[in-house]
Amino acid sequence: MARIESHGLRRSVGLGGLFATAYGNVGSSIYYALGLVAAYALGLTPVIFMLAGALFALTAKTYAEGASMFPEAGGSSSFARHAFNEFISFFAGWALSLDYILTIAISAFFVPNYLGAFWPFLDHPPGDIIGGIVVVIILAVLNVRGIGESAKLNFFLAIADLLTQVLIIVVGGFLILDPKRLVDQVSLGSTPTWGHTIFALSLAMLAYTGIETVSNMAEEASDPDHDLPKAVNLILLAVLGVYAGITVVALSALPVHGHGPHAYTNLGGKYQADPVLGIIAHLGLPGGVQHVLRYYVGLLAATILFIATNAGLIGISRLSWSLAEHRQLPMLFARLHPRYHTPWFTILFFSGFAAALLLPGIVLGTGEINFLGDLYSYGAMLSFTTAHAAIIALRLKQPDARRPFMIKVNVRIRGKPVPVSALVGLVGTTAAWISVMVLHVDARYVGTGWMIVGVTGYVLYRRREGMDLTSHYRMPHRERPPWFVELEYRSALVPIFGTDVDASALRTAAKLVGEDASVEAVYILAVPNQLSLDAGLEAEETRGYEVLEAARLTGRRAGLRVQTRLIRTRSPGAAIVEEAQRTGAEVIYLGTQHAPPSERALGPTASYLLGHRPCRVVIETPAVSSR
Repeated sequence: MARIESHGLRRSVGLGGLFATAYGNVGSSIYYALGLVAAYALGLTPVIFMLAGALFALTAKTYAEGASMFPEAGGSSSFARHAFNEFISFFAGWALSLDYILTIAISAFFVPNYLGAFWPFLDHPPGDIIGGIVVVIILAVLNVRGIGESAKLNFFLAIADLLTQVLIIVVGGFLILDPKRLVDQVSLGSTPTWGHTIFALSLAMLAYTGIETVSNMAEEASDPDHDLPKAVNLILLAVLGVYAGITVVALSALPVHGHGPHAYTNLGGKYQADPVLGIIAHLGLPGGVQHVLRYYVGLLAATILFIATNAGLIGISRLSWSLAEHRQLPMLFARLHPRYHTPWFTILFFSGFAAALLLPGIVLGTGEINFLGDLYSYGAMLSFTTAHAAIIALRLKQPDARRPFMIKVNVRIRGKPVPVSALVGLVGTTAAWISVMVLHVDARYVGTGWMIVGVTGYVLYRRREGMDLTSHYRMPHRERPPWFVELEYRSALVPIFGTDVDASALRTAAKLVGEDASVEAVYILAVPNQLSLDAGLEAEETRGYEVLEAARLTGRRAGLRVQTRLIRTRSPGAAIVEEAQRTGAEVIYLGTQHAPPSERALGPTASYLLGHRPCRVVIETPAVSSR
């Protein structure tokens, strides 16, 4: 497995992890997008989702090529940096930040609506609004304290979600599917009207939130050349298949009533805030089975939406860190909490915006979520349009650049191969953005205001710092120290915690090895989930090198050959196990005297080592005083 040393990235996420994380975000949108789109598309809802899905497919190909070229956080902002300049990069990143805020707000809003399966007061205002704000507050506090993500849990929930959606499609297909009824519900130009059809098409892109997730996780992919494009294709197939099946079953369960401008479906009316629960209520299942399935789906949907809300917070944290690192946002957005080492200001700043966007719902009711959906489409179309334009520009400017995944169907422009999918996608997303501007008045003013504020702030910040608007700047990183030595053969591995400046762990470990033994002292720099793995963390990194230098000197005095290494990771236990396997260490000595309080007994790292030990593990914990 690829690994990270010093300033590099620890790549540990495989194809399954990429698929699960991205599907958890993209697939979760079915729990709210279905009702919002059906309110306008009526009987054309399946067609609208497929048309939006075609545009999503074009965009997914663009992200697959871009993310394989630049496996780093930032998505469209990163592509634009390489294709254009820092100003365009910031423009795309600021539009993307709006989408992350809205992902947080929308996902949080629907958590209480699905918990309404247990507590009915949560499925309507003000219960759902208050509940959504509480979800945002809880996750903001947890993220400041450094909440972690469980890849295994995400994978399990994503698969459970996918299987549940397939089950609903299969059961609905057998019990209530009526093709003739589906056809009879549509009268082009009348039911729905052309205006509502166009409106629904622009809104339907809300269904495909989360494609940026793959790009933002690119820097953690174990094999980005192979896994990123494959993950995108798998997500594409899964999402399009689920939406095709669910929408058909949904309109069989909750058909359109009436004709013309007064036509309606309860899918976009009574059940707009919890459409999947509405489908279950009309599948014709026996009462007991229906109740069990309702509770199960309500809990599953609420859990997945809760995780999607958290993913939005982590995503905006990583994005804003990337923007600050490239000097596109003030350094305040890269400031870490002195105790938890998380970007506390970024978390509180953007979660505050998300909570504020929910407040008008107390007055607007269901109109609140329509507004949030419109606003999301505004930001998403800007971000997607920039991504397509960047990929086209890169083909023209850097035709010979390395492209592990390259879109196959191309046309020649100026003698260079330009992907047809990016050209068509560029036209499609631009047209969709224009339709949002024309048809969604609130989104037009609020979204444009957001972009104006951001661009104005960018210009003022750059001018104040003496930087021009288009050149690339970056926060300085500490150079690799001259005493950094590559490792060859080891027999003992000593993980060292941040405060062990007197190298007590190494001194104790020295007693376990012979005179001719080689010892590797490893400083594990745990990077919070809210930050990119290559985030600055200069103070923490400097302390790490100081600790390693003390360990090296201690080893020299003891007559040991001590090698040192600093490794960044999100999972200290997994990093230690992998390092021990790579070096063939015979023993791992873990002293927890200087560890954080949560690690001083048998904490998460020690437990992981004992559960996955690749060799003998010796753990020394502090003595417990008795009184």
